[in-house]
Amino acid sequence: MRSSESERGAQLSESPESSVAAESSESPGASGAAESSQLSESSGHRSAAPRTPLRPGGSGRPGRSARADRVGRALVPYAYLLPTLVLLVVLMVVPIVMVIGYSLMDGVITVRESHFIGLRNYAEILTSAKFRTALSNTFWFVLVSVVAHMLIGLGFAMLLNSELVSRTTRAVFRTLFVLPWLLTIAIVAVLWRLLLNPNGIVNAILSGIGAISSQHEWLADPGSALAVVTCINIWSGYPFFMISILAGLQGIPRDLYEAAEVDGAGPVRRFWSITIPQLKPIIVSMALLDLIWTSQQFALIWMTTGGGPLSATEMLSTFTYKLAFSEYDFAGASASAVIVLVLSMVLAFFYVRSQKAGD
Repeated sequence: MRSSESERGAQLSESPESSVAAESSESPGASGAAESSQLSESSGHRSAAPRTPLRPGGSGRPGRSARADRVGRALVPYAYLLPTLVLLVVLMVVPIVMVIGYSLMDGVITVRESHFIGLRNYAEILTSAKFRTALSNTFWFVLVSVVAHMLIGLGFAMLLNSELVSRTTRAVFRTLFVLPWLLTIAIVAVLWRLLLNPNGIVNAILSGIGAISSQHEWLADPGSALAVVTCINIWSGYPFFMISILAGLQGIPRDLYEAAEVDGAGPVRRFWSITIPQLKPIIVSMALLDLIWTSQQFALIWMTTGGGPLSATEMLSTFTYKLAFSEYDFAGASASAVIVLVLSMVLAFFYVRSQKAGD
């Protein structure tokens, strides 16, 4: 025991120089490796624990800042949409709500105190003979106009897309065909009132060929006023159909026609098997849009006939206008406007549905 303790004391009593010499006797490579391992361990500890920057006046919680960033990014699109939403609410939602409210009251605007009467205004409008006449006229006006727009627009578009007509002739026809669409409704109304005047060009031509025996008041005759106004609307509206269908025709691949021709399909078969199916989405969309636009036609009717003569050209739009500003029945006009709005929304629903089906 004493010998082991003396040996241990001898080892502890060795001079520091011996230990230093022992350390210096180690290889330089080993010491460098040890130092590099220590540095890498220390740097690893630093990178494993990144420091979270403290916000001014904050507690430095990373979870809360990440949630705030996500919420901020999610609200950015709504911030861009906010001005548009405000305009929609102020210019569309609020007026619609006010009109619906007026339609349920009696004597709005014209009297100081109006009373709630429920659906009485709607019952009076729906049972009115003038409303039924306006509804019938609007139905025939819209139906004939939309069908004629489609047929005339399709025919002229195929003519302009045909290779049988030279490029110069197509350019001239395209300018002439688009011309009615470039004119405003006021110009169209004044132009046709002059043409259809008893001393106008139309009567002069028809008298010259023996079609009529005397000068005819086309817009003042209850038997012809609706047909004439419908023809004017067709003339002014078909170019939009023509341009849209022409764009669709130019987008149909020529390979389809060439393959069908190789298989022995004639022009009629190619038209029904290739042209119409390819144009179907455009035709359906344009027809629904034209239904909405034509059903709301007001300026042309008002500037040509004013809804007359004898309500022969009375439309829902002119009927509602007269109720409000001729008879000052704002409650009844509001009820009529709500009915027109519902009909337009039905058409708009089918239009949106057709667009989704096309997608």
